[in-house]
Amino acid sequence: MREKKKRSWFKVPHTYTLIFTIIIIAGLASYVVPAGEFERVEDEESGRTLVVDGSYKEIESDPVSFFELFTAIPMGLEKGAQIIFYIFLVSGVFGIIHKTGAIEAGVYKGVRALEGKEKLLIPMSMILFSIGGFTMGMAEEAIIFVPIGIAIARGMGFDAVTGTAMITLGAASGFFGGMLNPFTVGVAQSLADVPLFSGIGFRFAVYILVLGFAIWYVMRYAFKVKRNPELSVIYDIEQKEVNADMKNFAKLTGKHKLVFLTMAIGIGFNIYGVFNWEWFITELAASFLIMGIIAGLLGGLNTTRIFDSFIDGAKAVTFGALIVGFARAITVVLEEGKIIDTIVYYAAEGIGNLPQSISVIGMLFIQAVLNLFISSGSGQAAATMPIMIPITDLLGLERQVAVLAFQYGDSITNSIIPTSSALMGYLAVAGIPYERWVKFIWKMILGWAIIACFALLVAVAIGIS
Repeated sequence: MREKKKRSWFKVPHTYTLIFTIIIIAGLASYVVPAGEFERVEDEESGRTLVVDGSYKEIESDPVSFFELFTAIPMGLEKGAQIIFYIFLVSGVFGIIHKTGAIEAGVYKGVRALEGKEKLLIPMSMILFSIGGFTMGMAEEAIIFVPIGIAIARGMGFDAVTGTAMITLGAASGFFGGMLNPFTVGVAQSLADVPLFSGIGFRFAVYILVLGFAIWYVMRYAFKVKRNPELSVIYDIEQKEVNADMKNFAKLTGKHKLVFLTMAIGIGFNIYGVFNWEWFITELAASFLIMGIIAGLLGGLNTTRIFDSFIDGAKAVTFGALIVGFARAITVVLEEGKIIDTIVYYAAEGIGNLPQSISVIGMLFIQAVLNLFISSGSGQAAATMPIMIPITDLLGLERQVAVLAFQYGDSITNSIIPTSSALMGYLAVAGIPYERWVKFIWKMILGWAIIACFALLVAVAIGIS
């Protein structure tokens, strides 16, 4: 007689439900929280608008009406329009590149070439996918490669957890580094009004630490399982599985190589434009679009397939892109109710007497907790950076530190939280129960958290800008 599965009494609400609930709470707060404002001045050297320390004063209350709660949403979409359309355009371009089959064929060839070289398989696979993580924010895009990783891992005497980890944690390590990630670092830096992709050297150093630790962690587990399969966290499941058929994966062709060359030139051109021509989101989006069209043509797509693929790529991020506008609506409500400065003032007062090191670690963990509810990196940046930046200014910290706290807080938890659509997709494809994955991953997440704390302390010490 089969046991009935126990249903969980708690279900995490939809992300938009959570954000809309916060909008309502922000509106109600405008009736309770005293209205107030800081004086602001424009810094002549940097051109930034800065909060004047000690200038806070209470002003006449101006609560937000019921109707204004709803007008805040289109206003938020309008305020976030540049970032929202940037996300749509860049994702559309990657949709074109994905349609050429180049990424799938290139990854398959690289991983396949490492068969029989177990000690190289895991680090090389993770390094390869980490590049996707720090350039295009690879997350859900890695789902298609999980079956390849599992099939090869099992063929070498490892398990499905190893195959899944060497794909997904490679991408996650690159996402953590985020050196050229337009969806997290790019969005956060634009909101913080700091140069796009600045601090790249520091981020690269942290990326090496994060990736190195992840490689060591996965290899340690993999070879432990190879020596004794019963130590696998999914040993019972492994006994029932067989290797997936990999015959249908595309072979790397000359057209695919041209697509990769176009991507390399395009990304290099973007980097040059950012650092030498002061390119920002508009110029980067245009450059990405040119790169995508050229890659599509060289990859054998006609114009109809190019733009169909572009639309498919853009549609895939509708959920995350629109979150940016909804999240900005929270800030709109707080601004319209004239309570955002009050929140900043009391938050700064609460941690202002603490050492900067403790303050920045607190910012990290706040972002990590918020990631449970706002799993979109760009959406979380839109919701939190407008509040974190004034606090950072008042604490005398560089704004880059606030971007790092957001970036690391967002990245650490992506590989363990149940609200991550990418993680749930990986596990669904791999057939790994969530609780088994947690058993495997939690120590690595703790290690990443320690690295992130150390990195933030160093960033504060050296005054990274």
